[in-house]
Amino acid sequence: MIGIGVIGYGYWGPNLVRNFTATPGAHVVTACDVREERLALARKQYGVGTTTDHREVIADSRVDCVVIATPVSTHFDLAMQAMQAGKHVLIEKPMALNVEQAMRLVEEAERRALVLMVDHTFIYTGAVRKIKELLSSGEMGQVYYYDSARVNLGLFQDDVDVIWDLATHDLAIMDYVLSIPPEAISATGVAHVPGHPEDVAYISIFFPDNVIAHLHVNWLAPVKLRRALIGCSKKMIVYDDLEPSEKIRVYDKGIWVNQDNRVHELRVGYRSGDVWLPKLDGTEALAVEARHLIDCIENGSHPLTDGLAGLRVVRLLAAATQSMRARGQIIELNQGAEL
Repeated sequence: MIGIGVIGYGYWGPNLVRNFTATPGAHVVTACDVREERLALARKQYGVGTTTDHREVIADSRVDCVVIATPVSTHFDLAMQAMQAGKHVLIEKPMALNVEQAMRLVEEAERRALVLMVDHTFIYTGAVRKIKELLSSGEMGQVYYYDSARVNLGLFQDDVDVIWDLATHDLAIMDYVLSIPPEAISATGVAHVPGHPEDVAYISIFFPDNVIAHLHVNWLAPVKLRRALIGCSKKMIVYDDLEPSEKIRVYDKGIWVNQDNRVHELRVGYRSGDVWLPKLDGTEALAVEARHLIDCIENGSHPLTDGLAGLRVVRLLAAATQSMRARGQIIELNQGAEL
């Protein structure tokens, strides 16, 4: 039985405790938060032990894995303390505030042979796993683009901007489903609320073979959107996470190019076929993720969203921030992306 200690019982912590409580092979030992009213709720709902001191969680011999669901600015210190105490770690996204911190966490986990897993929750959804399956099968053809909008009204963060808050999701999804190392990135964004970081941003990412991605993230939108378009040479995917059941639609649509160089011939034609709604695994993503973590700890295997995956996302976030500070300057990802 793997003992779990959860640090942070605010917005996301209760979901983590709920899922680990129901995960075979896991036992939630304790939950930690600085607010006593939150801990009272944890005791009432799940009967777990509680503390206001994270050091008690890390020092508890019954705790094998520390789950961190706290502000991003605290991730590095908490994760490093946990691993130095010999604990496995699951850390909320993004895993750290900068590339140097993320690299040090990866190195510490490797040095101590510990599981370091990043809570890139969307990777464990049935929808994203199906997209990965479709793209890997070859039936979609060559990938052309990934175009997403992830917008809503709030929640404003104090320690990170809208890119680090919302774009993290799509960067993690692209890292998983495309498996193509990006070459360059450009970002623009502005802040509209005094004393707060950027709340609207646009990101362009350039990959080999003319693959391109565009992300729109926004804390100031009147509606909530969680939609991505993935265009390929044979078929196209619309992924709408807000759809209750039909989250993925596969369109048998595309173009064909006439190779005949005669000017009077039509150069581009259009093809339109059926729309397919693939069946998806409806298991809650956190339940899948929790089971995966326990399996990795028990068997010593690498998580799907391991520290290296988290590091790759943080590198992109850091490069996007560097570009945004320079009002959209293109950043080559093998040059200076670690600022």
